[in-house]
Amino acid sequence: MAVRPIVIYGEPVLHQRATEVEVIDEEIQTLVADMFETMDVANGVGLAAPQVGVGLRIFTFNFDEHDDDAPHRGVVINPRLTLSKISGAAPDPDEHSEGCLSAPGLDFPLQRADYARVQGLDVDGNEVDFEARGWFARIMQHEYSHLDGKLYVDMLDPKWTKRWKKAQKKEGFNTPGQTWMPGVDPDPFGH
Repeated sequence: MAVRPIVIYGEPVLHQRATEVEVIDEEIQTLVADMFETMDVANGVGLAAPQVGVGLRIFTFNFDEHDDDAPHRGVVINPRLTLSKISGAAPDPDEHSEGCLSAPGLDFPLQRADYARVQGLDVDGNEVDFEARGWFARIMQHEYSHLDGKLYVDMLDPKWTKRWKKAQKKEGFNTPGQTWMPGVDPDPFGH
């Protein structure tokens, strides 16, 4: 296992739809192991393959704070999500703020569905099928969006988009080639 650099907003792989995994072979299993290691060292609750520069439909997650029968840690390859309706209410900055390892150090509120059914494959090619609610559902949606080439900051309402654009310009997040290395660079979220 190896920690991989995390690419930052502006890297093309983050802004295009990831490709389906056709065969789960040793290369994919190594990628998944590296993603778990990277996610853990970065103190993340999820990590999508595009965030480590690989345009494949894979994400890992680690979230202990749910009571569902769903796994607390896992990987989903070629995921499919079925969501409940998303509230039309404005997101609450205290309740709905998200951060992203590919927009390091920033957080903004975003309204998400409160329920997600997650289906796909695990690293051994076995079917995965579970339900997620609340913050766990938020994590699933966040990681899944990466696989469609969207970061949460691309989906903010106008008020928060304005603040994101200002922060994006200040931080220089729009230029390809920027990365940060978990465990080497300072933790952008101060963990």
